[in-house]
Amino acid sequence: MDLNRKQIRRIGNCLGFLLFPFFATSSFGQEIKRDTVVVESNGKFPVVTNGFWDNWFVGAGAGTQIYFGDHNRQMKIGQLFSPAFNFYFGKSFSPGIALRAAVGGFKIVGLTQNGSHSTGVVYDASRSLTKQQFNYYQANIDVLFNVSNVLGGFKEDRFYALSPYLGVGWMETSDEPTAGEVSLNIGFYNTFRLSSGLDLVLDMRGSMVNDRFDGEVGESKVEGIWATTLGLAYKFRRRGWEKPKTTTISYDETALAALRDRMSALERDNQALRKLLDDSKNQTITDVNLQNRVLAAPILITFPINKSVVSNEARVNLGYFADVIKGDKSGVVYKLTGYADKGTGTSKLNQRLSKARAEAIYQVLVNEFGVPARQLLISHKGGVNNMFYNDPRLSRAVITIAQ
Repeated sequence: MDLNRKQIRRIGNCLGFLLFPFFATSSFGQEIKRDTVVVESNGKFPVVTNGFWDNWFVGAGAGTQIYFGDHNRQMKIGQLFSPAFNFYFGKSFSPGIALRAAVGGFKIVGLTQNGSHSTGVVYDASRSLTKQQFNYYQANIDVLFNVSNVLGGFKEDRFYALSPYLGVGWMETSDEPTAGEVSLNIGFYNTFRLSSGLDLVLDMRGSMVNDRFDGEVGESKVEGIWATTLGLAYKFRRRGWEKPKTTTISYDETALAALRDRMSALERDNQALRKLLDDSKNQTITDVNLQNRVLAAPILITFPINKSVVSNEARVNLGYFADVIKGDKSGVVYKLTGYADKGTGTSKLNQRLSKARAEAIYQVLVNEFGVPARQLLISHKGGVNNMFYNDPRLSRAVITIAQ
């Protein structure tokens, strides 16, 4: 095999480029002290605060309610119940605090003495009482306090959670005589976990309103409504909370020593090749036998959540990678394996996303940098658990390695 000086110099530069990361790692590795470990926090209370678009939820429910008016205590308890509904959306700002906006209401039944909202049906003629019925709606803002998370720490798979809440709102009748009043609310928001994104919700609410709300003023200054609804709440992605983590550094001294020996051998080979280049200035070199292939080092290209678009930064690294592949004429095949984060998305979605990521890297290498398609093999693994440092971001990736 005959090589001229220019070809040998190109081989030396290429090998030097490949060895640089190993030598750099070796020099930095000398700063790592034996038995040095960064401890990961495992406390149950600290969490990482999510962004504004995380931890939103929406829900709806239906049930029954009782209105406590001036004369309603004179009715039998079974006659006071009327249908109720509620619809709401909100956001959790931490595992312990959430804010929601809600609308609800429907129909109120009771008794009236002055004929306000009367149905005309006499209930007690001796007291001039007739049955009362009117429609109303209520809009309110509530602050929820998740005492289960506050007292027990956040647990993603907790089946039951209790969240007392306080709120303020506006109640208005839609039948004549109309009325509108400010309401003060207190309640208990009970959730039962059905899945990671869906909860069964039992909402028990008490609302206080001015005595004149039903069109009749009595001795009490306030009247109230107690409503209980059962429904469902859906939590949008991103949901849940992550505990603060730091990278844990650990190593095997024997494996580290073997790696250092290997790097030393590579460095000696590189020095020998450079000496060969220097000696070739005044002579012609023939029959140079390279016993080892020049392989491109494995690379990891990561992607944003739910994305398969290759960033410009990743393209720069792929360009260097492509130069090494094209410079090696042995025809080594490289496998492009796509991955997705198992904790995000369904199994079907993760299969499609991991495949799309591998194909995106393939298209960049072939179409932009001219890597022969026969030297690339595409594979995908779908959603996987955290592969590196317990960090889900490093699982949204494509790993490229020689076969």
